[in-house]
Amino acid sequence: MENQQDTSQNYLNFQTSLPNATAVLVLGILSIIGCFCYGSGLVMGVIALILARKDIRLYSTNPSAYTPSSLSNIKAGRVCAIIGTVISSIYVLLIIIALIIFGATFFADPQGFIKQMQTH
Repeated sequence: MENQQDTSQNYLNFQTSLPNATAVLVLGILSIIGCFCYGSGLVMGVIALILARKDIRLYSTNPSAYTPSSLSNIKAGRVCAIIGTVISSIYVLLIIIALIIFGATFFADPQGFIKQMQTH
């Protein structure tokens, strides 16, 4: 009878890691690495933020069921994802602005633009 009580107490104290803790951390780091790869960092950062929000909600419902290290992985991955998403957004915005300027220059004087490009 005493063994059954010890087993049930150990079962109640058993903590697991959050399901997406590693994925959020990896995607957050990759979003920083890929922030200058034409939007891939933006996609990975957004996915990491969605998964992080889901796991933080899961943790808030029952904090004693999950390990503190997995929560710290979620928080670190979330910070990396925010950084990667912001840098990627700025980069994509600059590319769009450059394409608009390039297109406006071309459509303003297509022949002059082609001649200028051939001389360079």
